[in-house]
Amino acid sequence: MTDGSRQAESATGPAPSTGHRFLRAGILPRVAVTLVGVPCLYLITRRGGLFFLLLADLIILLGLREFYILMKAKGYRPFEVLGYFCAMALSWYAWQRGVVIPLILTGSLLLIMGREIFRRDMSQSLAHMAITVFGIMYVGWLGSHLVMLRELPASVGMDDAMGARLVFFAALVTWATDTGAYLCGVALGRHKLIPRISPNKTVEGAVGGLVAAGLVGWLCARGVTPFLTPVAATTVGVFAGLMAQVGDLVESLIKRDAGIKDSAELIPGHGGVLDRFDSLLFTVPVLYYYFRFFIV
Repeated sequence: MTDGSRQAESATGPAPSTGHRFLRAGILPRVAVTLVGVPCLYLITRRGGLFFLLLADLIILLGLREFYILMKAKGYRPFEVLGYFCAMALSWYAWQRGVVIPLILTGSLLLIMGREIFRRDMSQSLAHMAITVFGIMYVGWLGSHLVMLRELPASVGMDDAMGARLVFFAALVTWATDTGAYLCGVALGRHKLIPRISPNKTVEGAVGGLVAAGLVGWLCARGVTPFLTPVAATTVGVFAGLMAQVGDLVESLIKRDAGIKDSAELIPGHGGVLDRFDSLLFTVPVLYYYFRFFIV
């Protein structure tokens, strides 16, 4: 070792090991939350019905609240109460098998536009309305597919327990994507993915997430979703993993535009509800329509 390299090492310190990088990245709080949260989510999903609806409503309500907070940081003034009401209505009627969802979407749009005409300050009226509607669609409408996926088999006369299996598949594949991308990114990440949106995400992490999603999909075909062939489950898992990463990047784009790192600090090691469930907002609708048109 040359004197110059010794001086450089003494100034910067030795490169951290992979284990130290995992600890620095805050993996311990993530593990603790997972050990507590996953069993609770499992039991509620198995139970289904009103309990699952209330869980989905809580996720949607908190996620939409965080989204509107991000938008207010940008200077927009969304109609929060109307947004919450419309998002809750979407999930409630998704539980009722979706018979009046077009009515809710139409009514939401008319209410928001009608409310705007009574605002004294008309500056950025279009932006305020658009942000309110986008929040309803982004969090409320996409999030309501969680309820629709859980109720899908029962809606066509099949075993209700199959709905829990579909949700488990979506959650496991999404979790595998996030975890695989995180671990591979920390251990192997060298090449930035889209640094202007998310500086910490790497190509290696993205590939690791897709591999993990495909592997978990393949494993699910042998237990959680036996109605899928291993090839189909792997393929669907990889595609869902891709959508999970798109969802994560979309939320990163929103936060970067708002100049905020995390949407909230509600969940230790994970940020806010929107930080934790942003990927599911994209994977669940895709899986719902896949199962709806090709499986159920």
